[in-house]
Amino acid sequence: MQKRIYINELENNVGQTVLIKGWVDVRRDQGKMVFFDFRDMSGYVQGVVLPKSEAIEIAKTLRPEWVVEVVGKVNQRPEKNIQSDKQNGSIELEILNINVLAEAKTPPFPLDSDGHDIDEEVRLKYRYLDLRRPRLQKNIKIRSEFVDKVRQFLFSKGFKEIETPYFTSTTPEGSRDFVVPSRLYPGKFFALPQSPQQYKQLLMVAGFEKYFQIARCFRDEDLRADRGFEHTQIDIEMSFVTRDELMEIDEMLMTTIAESMGYTIKEKPFPRITYKEAIEKYGADKFDMRTEEDKEKGILAFAWVIDFPFFEKDKDGHWTFTHNPFSMPKTEHLDWLLKGENIGEIMAEQYDLVCNGFETGGGSIRSHKPEILKAVFKVMGYDEERIEKNFGHILEAFTYGAPPHGGIAHGIERMVMILTGEKWLREVQAFPQTARGNTSVMEAPTDLSTEQLLELGINIKKQDK
Repeated sequence: MQKRIYINELENNVGQTVLIKGWVDVRRDQGKMVFFDFRDMSGYVQGVVLPKSEAIEIAKTLRPEWVVEVVGKVNQRPEKNIQSDKQNGSIELEILNINVLAEAKTPPFPLDSDGHDIDEEVRLKYRYLDLRRPRLQKNIKIRSEFVDKVRQFLFSKGFKEIETPYFTSTTPEGSRDFVVPSRLYPGKFFALPQSPQQYKQLLMVAGFEKYFQIARCFRDEDLRADRGFEHTQIDIEMSFVTRDELMEIDEMLMTTIAESMGYTIKEKPFPRITYKEAIEKYGADKFDMRTEEDKEKGILAFAWVIDFPFFEKDKDGHWTFTHNPFSMPKTEHLDWLLKGENIGEIMAEQYDLVCNGFETGGGSIRSHKPEILKAVFKVMGYDEERIEKNFGHILEAFTYGAPPHGGIAHGIERMVMILTGEKWLREVQAFPQTARGNTSVMEAPTDLSTEQLLELGINIKKQDK
């Protein structure tokens, strides 16, 4: 049996008879001859069925998106016929035999456009077809390359990739939790993680020192162009580091990856701007420092935002955290925190990385002593019982020798949006939610059956819309 080769290998097989497998991309019937563009995961090639070929009859039946295997001879095109603007434009496949592996209905929308003019609900209903369009193929491949380079860099610096659980307990991290009912414990619920925050800190207590994870995170928050119910982040934590040391290695990570993928960075090292300066100059703590010329050239303008207030007032006038409660206050403000004084003036050892108008990452040096973390929750109005119930496990862990530590997390979707120039998070995810919060293809959320509800011990009270 002849071994399949990929389309991007054809130029190395001129004069050879080869087997390719893939999709019919374009069909052009010229009467006596039939021309095709075929595609597979590696690229495109033009093929031709000559009038006397045994394949001519079946060739006339083929339609776009049919799945085929094709045997053909790789021919060098004459100089005058070379298409320099096309992949494999210097060769052509003389088709000798065609075997149809699967026929295809006509797709509900064109696949050769960028897809922006097609209704979102329809695109996501048929997402497996939508993903065939070249723009999305390119985006998903760039995402894969980006994640691969992240792993390579972090492994080279001695980091260990460690997975943390999806089933955890609810914690206050700024958004609503998605909860999962427990069949074994009727009336009780797991929470899906908004981030692996506490687990990665516990890994520092465990002595791993350099941790990372390509982590899935779930947040029940209002949807927008750059935010969904679930996202993936590069999650990093290190022991025995200062703020500047952690920012330095993270900056090296982002610079190495971006430049290895062919992008240009506007300014190195990344500028550092205080939160106060950012608000005064840009009116927000995420901003775009590029000129119009920078934008046209696809330049990346990274900057650090530092010196965030630790606390702010919520809509009810109560103190809450600006980033998360696990951050360390600046050394000169630690005494204020422990005494509960000058709350609005306490600054945290927090930092955000912004790029081209988006927040692409955020982190902090963490508190690693029980009394510091307790003081944060007391500022927020938690009593001892609530603190112990929700955070007793990490407070106890800190009594067994917790090293100073800190970390950062980068949203992969946002970073890939910037690299690809996309404006919607869904354009860099394989199967995103719709703007209404439904899933692609499978049409979730759905009702549970009566049997499932009984098994979980749940009674649903219908509400009027």
